[in-house]
Order: sequence, then C-alpha cells, then structure tokens
Amino acid sequence: MAILASKLLPAVILGLPGSGKGTVCQMIAQNFGLQHLSSGHFLRENIKANREVGDMAKKYLERALLVPDHVITRLMLSELESRSGQHWLLDGFPRTLVQAEALDKICDLDLVITLNIPFETLKDRLNRHWIHPPSGRVYNMDFNPPHVHGIDDITGEALIQQEEDKPEAVAARLRRYKDTAKPVIELYKRRGVLHQFSGTETNKIWPYVYTLSSNKITPIKCRQAF
Repeated sequence: MAILASKLLPAVILGLPGSGKGTVCQMIAQNFGLQHLSSGHFLRENIKANREVGDMAKKYLERALLVPDHVITRLMLSELESRSGQHWLLDGFPRTLVQAEALDKICDLDLVITLNIPFETLKDRLNRHWIHPPSGRVYNMDFNPPHVHGIDDITGEALIQQEEDKPEAVAARLRRYKDTAKPVIELYKRRGVLHQFSGTETNKIWPYVYTLSSNKITPIKCRQAF
C-alpha cells in the first residue's frame, strides 16, 4: 500500500545541527509520501561521482567550512527543477537568506517547520555524533548507537567523529549557523508559513509535527498495481 500526498506541497524543515531535522524529515516523508531531499545527501553523491559541483564543495568541507551559497544553490535548484510537479521536503536548504531568495525563484513554500532545541542539548548531541563517511549515516552514542562501538551497522567499516563535532568546534559551529539562519526564519515568519516546535526530544516533538502535517496534507492510500 503506497501513501501519496493529495496535493502539491513544497516544504522545508529548518534547524541547527543536531536538532533532529533529518529524523523529522524522514518521519514526515514516510507518513505523508513526500520525497525527503537532503542537501548533505546530494553533496555526498556529487563528491563521490567527482562532479564539478562536488569537487567545488569538497574543498570547503575538507576545511570544515560552510559550502558557499552559489555552490549549494546551484546543486539544489538543479535537483528541484528535475522534480518539478512532485511533492518534496527539503532538509538542509535553505540555510541562508541568499539561498532562500534563490529558492523563491522556482517555488512558493506551503510549509516551513523550524525545530528549536536548547543550545546545551545541541552541544551534547553533536559531541556524541559519529558518522560513516561513505554513506553519511550518523549515529548518536546515547539514543542511536551502532551495534558494535565504533563500527557501522551495515558495512562493518569504522566510524569517525568529524572535526566539526568535536567539543572545541561545536559551540562556534552552532553560533555560526544560528546567525545565518535567523534572517531565513524571520522571512518565513513574515509570510505566515513558519511553524515552530520546541523541546529536547524528537519523539516528544513529533506528535505535534504530525498533527500540523495532517492538517496541511491529506494522505491518499493507493494500492500498487501488479
């Protein structure tokens, strides 16, 4: 039984690193039939394939720097234009006002959700992040640990802690993201499409996000043809 959204819904989840926006995106996508489009996933794909935009982004990621607006915008608009007329949910884009203004040129957002998580909670979460670089799978040692410490569940390869997730880098990283995200949040608030949810646990925030999504999207169950 497939579930499809009954109307076109371009949507965005905003949140600082460690806020759980990727998890919330996956849950909305599974429940309402939207495509979960992650900027991080597309970056990894382009880097792995040695595409031009991937090579450009890699130079910044290797130095733990934010990918510039013109690079990430070029990548994401290309992906979105190839999905014209489809139902999608953006994760990780837009992060800056420049990116939001570029997105305006191809669509009007119906729904923007922002997750407000306490600063100390975010620092603790990011300090506990470990990643499997080839796939981008992220583990949290508190609530989503690997079956074997330091080892990816699927491939058996070693996990690493990114430089940007180490304690000395986390606070500066969060402040940087917060400064760039503030005007984006204000933009969508003025337009009346922003919905904010606060808390420290994704599973406690999710019921409220689900209720909002249910009011915005009426799921249709469609039996698959065989």
